[in-house]
Amino acid sequence: MRGGLRTALALAGLLALASCGAPTEELPAEVTPIGDFRMGFNIAVANDVTRAPGSREASEAELTEALRSAVEARLGRYDGDGLYHVGLRIEAYSMGRAGVPGVFAPRSVLLIALNIWDDATQEKLNPKPIRITAFENEAGPFVGSGAVRSKHAQLQALAFRAAEEVETYLRAHETQWFGPKPDRERVPFSRDPATGRAVDPPPEPDTTAEGAAADEEAPEAASAEAAN
Repeated sequence: MRGGLRTALALAGLLALASCGAPTEELPAEVTPIGDFRMGFNIAVANDVTRAPGSREASEAELTEALRSAVEARLGRYDGDGLYHVGLRIEAYSMGRAGVPGVFAPRSVLLIALNIWDDATQEKLNPKPIRITAFENEAGPFVGSGAVRSKHAQLQALAFRAAEEVETYLRAHETQWFGPKPDRERVPFSRDPATGRAVDPPPEPDTTAEGAAADEEAPEAASAEAAN
């Protein structure tokens, strides 16, 4: 009886390992517009982030690059006539370690704050930062992702889920924020995917937009925080 139980647990672990050795997240092939949404700046900061006890550690650069890249891949596909700046602040994260299979499988999670700025009005669309919690797909009921995924793979999966949650939130506010605006002209904008900032900044760059990652500070202070 005892040997049969050990065999069953071992089989369950092997099945989890075989099915979830690496993230398999993929973007949907079809791109359905979110009203007139088009992404301008794509700014991510993580200068005051909290790491959960027992979590694997990621640097500020690792966190921001993963999130910015995931948002770029997902939101950079939209090409509406509007121009909206995306500010993301990573507030906390946890990347589970191996744990004890069958007993304790730590979950991986990423907490971020989102702000959306309308380039035309130079104002935030959301009065307060939008809090988003993104969970990584788990490796299985008995095995935490830390047992089968590297730190890099965990972070990529978390960033993918966070970007997906951001997209879902924007789509839910499509009518309110991104409806037709026939009186506006399309503003040319070219963004560097590696930095999220403009390739050719205008003669008088808008510091408010670049500070979109800050939450309730004045525009000038927000810009300074995002640049640090």
